[in-house]
Amino acid sequence: MNAVDLLRSPNTVLANAVDDALDVLRPRLLETGAERIEFTVGTQLNGRPHIGTHLVQSLSFLVAERARDEFGIETVVDFVALDNAPAETITRDGRKYQLSYHHQRGAHGIRALVAEHYSPLLKAMTRRTGVEFRVGTYTGQQAGPEFRAEFLRTLEHLDEIRFWLAPARGIAHIRLPCPVCGWAEKHADHTRLLELDGSGALFEARCHAHGRYETDVTPLGGGYLDLATLCRNVVKERSCRPEDSTLHVMVKGGDWAFGCQLVDGAHAAIGTSAAPVPLRIFTPQILGSDGGKLSKSLLNATADAGDPSRGSTAEWLLNPAVWPGTQADYVEALTGVGELMLSDPRHFYRSYTTTALETLMTSRRPARNQPQAHGRPRSIQIYKQYFDLIADGSKTVEVRVAYDSMKRVKAGDLLNFTCRGEECLTRVKRIGRYRTFKEMFGTEDVKAVNPNATAAEQLRAVQAIFPPHKEALGVLTFEIERVDADE
Repeated sequence: MNAVDLLRSPNTVLANAVDDALDVLRPRLLETGAERIEFTVGTQLNGRPHIGTHLVQSLSFLVAERARDEFGIETVVDFVALDNAPAETITRDGRKYQLSYHHQRGAHGIRALVAEHYSPLLKAMTRRTGVEFRVGTYTGQQAGPEFRAEFLRTLEHLDEIRFWLAPARGIAHIRLPCPVCGWAEKHADHTRLLELDGSGALFEARCHAHGRYETDVTPLGGGYLDLATLCRNVVKERSCRPEDSTLHVMVKGGDWAFGCQLVDGAHAAIGTSAAPVPLRIFTPQILGSDGGKLSKSLLNATADAGDPSRGSTAEWLLNPAVWPGTQADYVEALTGVGELMLSDPRHFYRSYTTTALETLMTSRRPARNQPQAHGRPRSIQIYKQYFDLIADGSKTVEVRVAYDSMKRVKAGDLLNFTCRGEECLTRVKRIGRYRTFKEMFGTEDVKAVNPNATAAEQLRAVQAIFPPHKEALGVLTFEIERVDADE
C-alpha cells in the first residue's frame, strides 16, 4: 500500500470552490498581470526545526514549482530567518525581558545556524524543483528603508490599530532593545512614543540592567526594531510593493489563519495602502495527538510532567536529523508527501496528526517518485479537457511558452501530467522550438495537439491564454508517449 491509498480527506469550503489548491492565486494574477511570483516563508530561529517547519518550507518550493508550471510564470522562494526570536528570557521586578538570537549570536552566528539547520533542505528543494531561493533575515529586513518608513507611517495610526495588534491590553509590542546589552522588555509595558514627525520617531524604553534609555528611529537608521509577530506582519505586508510586475505571496502554516484576521483588521483601520497587501497561502497544519499544533516545547513539557502521550511521537518528527535513513531519503519522503497534499485541494486545505504524517512519510513511495534514467518525473498541472486527451492517447503534442524552466526539459525526460488527483505519466520523444504559435501550428500536426479543434480555433485559444509579450519568449512543443509507471 502506498501513500495515495492511505490518504482520505474531507471536503472543505475552499476545496469545493477550486479545482487546484493554487487556484486562489488566479484572481490576483488576472488582476495585476504579474509575470513573476515571490513566495516568502519566514521561520523563527528557535532551535532545530521539526517536521512541521520542514513541511512548510518544502511546500513553499512545491507551490512555487506548481505555480510556475500551471500559470507559465517565473517563481522564486524568499526564506526569511526570523532572528529576532527570543534566545533567552528573564523576569525582573515582575517584568519579562528577552534577548533575541541576533543580539545573542550576532550576524556570523545566525549565518551558522541557517547553514546548519536550514540550508541543506533549501538546496535540496532547489535541486528537486528548479526553483531558486534567497536567504534573508529579519534583522536585514527591519534595517531596510522601505520597512522602516512603513513602520513610521503605521505609527501615525497607532491609536486606531493598537487593539488589533494587542487585543487584550492595547499595548503594541514594539521592542527597542537596549543599545548597551541588547535586552528588551518583552511586552513593551514601559515603552513610550515620545515624538513622531516627518524625520522619524523618538521612543523611550527601560532595560532591567541599564534603566531608562531613548531610541531614535528614522527611515535610514536608528535603533533596532524588534516588532512582535502581529505588528511585524502588518508592517512587512504593507511594505511590499509590486516592483517589476511581481506578485508577493506569503506562505504560512495553517495556524496563521487565526492571526490573520487581526492583521487584516489593522490593515483596514490604517486604510488603503499604495498597493494591495500580499496574498497568503496556508499550508496544512501538523497536530499532536491531542489536536494541538505540533510543538517541541509543549511535548517536552508533557514529557517532564510524565505524560505518556509524549512517547507516541516518533523522535524524527521533532528532530529530522535522526530520521532512520539518508537525507536524500528524507527529502524524497517529504516532497512525496507535499506533492500528495497538492494533488487535490481536499488534501491541502486540512490538518494532519503526527500519526497520519508518520504513516504517509514512511509508507512505500509510488513508483513515479523513484529515480528514473532521466531524473524524477516533472509534474505538470493541466486542464481536465486536455488531461483526458493525453490519458486516452489522442493528444501526443503538448504546447508551452519557452520559459527557462520549460527550456530545461530534454528528450527522454518524464512528464507527469496531473489533474484533480489523477495522473498520467509520459516520456518526451521530441522537442520542437518555434518563434510564434502561428509558426508552430504551421509545422506540427494540429490533430496531435488537440484532435477536437481546428488550427484556427487552437491558435485563438492559445493566444488568449498567452499575451504577445509571453509569446515573444518563444514556443516549445513536446511530443509525448504514455509510459507505464512501473517502467
